[in-house]
Amino acid sequence: MAKKLLECVPNISEGRDPEKIKEIARQVETVEGVKLLDVDPGKATNRTVITFVGEPDKVVEAAFRLIKKAKELIDMRAHKGEHPRFGATDVCPLVPVSGMTMEEAAEYARKLGKRVGEELNIPVYLYEYAATEEKRRNLANVRSGEYEGLKDKLADPEWKPDFGPSEWNEEVARSGAVAIGARDFLVAYNVNLNTTSTRRANAIAFDIREAGRVKRKGHPLTGEIVRDKDGKPVRIPGKFKGVKGIGWYIDEYGIAQVSYNITDIRKAPVHLVFDETVKAADKRGVRVTGSEIVGLVPKKVLLDAADYFLRKQQRSLGIPEKEKIKIAVKSLGLDDLKPFDPKEKVIEYKLQESDEKKLIDLSLEEFADLTASERPAPGGGSVAAYTGALGAALGTMVANLSSHKRGWDEKWEYYSDWAVRGENLKRRLLELVDADTRAFDRIMAAFRLPKNTDEEREARRKAIEEATVGAIEVPLEVMRTALEALEVNEAMLREGLPTSYSDALVGVSALESAAEGAYYNVLINAAGLEDREKAAALTDEATRLRSRMREKADRLREEGVQKLYKQAIQGQ
Repeated sequence: MAKKLLECVPNISEGRDPEKIKEIARQVETVEGVKLLDVDPGKATNRTVITFVGEPDKVVEAAFRLIKKAKELIDMRAHKGEHPRFGATDVCPLVPVSGMTMEEAAEYARKLGKRVGEELNIPVYLYEYAATEEKRRNLANVRSGEYEGLKDKLADPEWKPDFGPSEWNEEVARSGAVAIGARDFLVAYNVNLNTTSTRRANAIAFDIREAGRVKRKGHPLTGEIVRDKDGKPVRIPGKFKGVKGIGWYIDEYGIAQVSYNITDIRKAPVHLVFDETVKAADKRGVRVTGSEIVGLVPKKVLLDAADYFLRKQQRSLGIPEKEKIKIAVKSLGLDDLKPFDPKEKVIEYKLQESDEKKLIDLSLEEFADLTASERPAPGGGSVAAYTGALGAALGTMVANLSSHKRGWDEKWEYYSDWAVRGENLKRRLLELVDADTRAFDRIMAAFRLPKNTDEEREARRKAIEEATVGAIEVPLEVMRTALEALEVNEAMLREGLPTSYSDALVGVSALESAAEGAYYNVLINAAGLEDREKAAALTDEATRLRSRMREKADRLREEGVQKLYKQAIQGQ
């Protein structure tokens, strides 16, 4: 079962005083087991987005401490900024990352809200999935009137806070209110314009956002508002559901922006919002110069954007992840206003332990030197997996080259599909490089367990047996993956770029070598299993995989060599 992880993204109403921001964000790090991922201040908005993640109870504790410190350091009576807000900690959403449901996240939001209201005397409104009634689901409704209208809001029985005081006093005047909720990933996304006109920026936002614009008779700006039978304004919906948007001027950069909150990236992918914004701006004689992501973003957002732009260019999608990230950054103009560092802006990259040194992060020379050292790992299993990754990479390379060959444009998707498959298999084999070494380390750790009592000896025996099975499963997976990757090289030998047949053939031999080396590791580890029946079953599977690999690789080599020999004799 996946470990329960909860993300918290509080927005505090301070973006200009670095010492206050630092002190408030530091509260997160006082809770052991919670990782502070990002602190993203904005001077013009006078607002900072803070992101952290951890186990649910610890995240709730960290959020409470942050809200408490924000109340101490931020006086809302003196606050000014471009972004809507109504409290020192304006919003505090909880986002389920893994191992938990949205309803569980909502329960944690209610738990946090109750404690903030009772212990800190801050009015708390629950929103999104934690909301107590439908009209409070939408943050815009909860925050309507902003800080300046909070006194009247508290006096309205329909807007009594879910927790905390409902009367206006000096303490509440200083702290304002806080909206606490549970939601899906929200992407805070701003599109940069080559204009200073907030009116133009708002007009573009109205085209895109779900709420759209009010329908009018005659002139779209000054005409009479069209109303329904109940007297409510009729709205012309925008392009995307799950998108909120406004236009504003950013003094820090001297430009207007369209600022979006994308609450459903499935219905409104960032790349489509960007492209439609470009079209809406162009209609008004305005040019989009780039965009920016505030806070963190799931990796999928950028990978989907890269695939979208690659398809538009009829280019292969089977390229490495790092290259896709670069394409997304350039295509969306994410480095327009300031450098965009994926390691600092992508959630998955931030979650990777900075002190976790992987074998695949080493240079070729470092990997070779470490293998040659007196350490028992990395050994043959990791080398076999890496050899397989190189074999899959060669097949993928031929597919990518073929997809871009002049005159083969109508077949680019066919080769792209093979390249995507090869890239995925290459990545899997790279993962197995480190998995093999970790499996060996688990066996060594099991052998080091104490054996002073019968209970300890039995626990040690079970741990050794489980670790040994794991050490067999890894090379078995290398064999399975290498055999699957061979299909990519086979397709490229038969239909790929003729000038790259040699590359595909080298890939065939590398994949066969990977399977052969992995087979040796299955055998040597199977010898250590107590369960002889299981040892025989795993060995038999490995032997069958080896036979299939040998037969197929021999046949492909023979076909490939004949093609290369023919080229050598007859010329290109």
